[in-house]
Amino acid sequence: MHIPDGFISPQTYLPAAILSAGLLYMAYKKIDLDIEKIPFVAGVSALSFVMMLIIIPFPGGTSVHLSGIAIIALLFGAWTSFAALSLVLLLQALLFGEGGITSLSVNILALAFLGSFSATLFFSLFSKYSKKIAMFIAGFASIVISSIFVAFILGLQPIVASKSGSPLYFPFGWDVTFISVVVPHFFLGIIEAFVTLSVVTFLQNRYKDILSE
Repeated sequence: MHIPDGFISPQTYLPAAILSAGLLYMAYKKIDLDIEKIPFVAGVSALSFVMMLIIIPFPGGTSVHLSGIAIIALLFGAWTSFAALSLVLLLQALLFGEGGITSLSVNILALAFLGSFSATLFFSLFSKYSKKIAMFIAGFASIVISSIFVAFILGLQPIVASKSGSPLYFPFGWDVTFISVVVPHFFLGIIEAFVTLSVVTFLQNRYKDILSE
């Protein structure tokens, strides 16, 4: 789901950079982790790092990958997840070319911010019925909501950056992007949901004295 360089116009990534910088500053102000939890944040972030690097080709010319977004968000909160995943995305862009530098701010908003906050939102909505079902839905939502945002941003490019009717960056509109991006991630979201439920349940049971729900 990482957007590479050359797909996003300055009209899009510059405002996104300002917004993501402001949100990261808010995260810095809001995060207050117990020192015992810091190694766990690092460990789960490393898991997310690896999951995102395993690319699975999908019919139709696109690819998908697991993320671990909801795992971090449900264990440590949305703001901590946002900050940790922003660092993960930065390192992936710099070290492996997974996602572009110019598109980093958009990737941060899509995966780190919307993924983390959608996971905690849906968990809070459904946890009063069943925490296991809520974890499942949180994992699913973290992927699908992020993919909807990516599809929207990609499909927006021909509108905001064209010359004489010819797109200067990503050339396809929403009729293409929503099918090619959201549909594969809908199926991936089901797998992500199972992974989220399994990992969060295991870690909370294994380290219940340190990890709070």
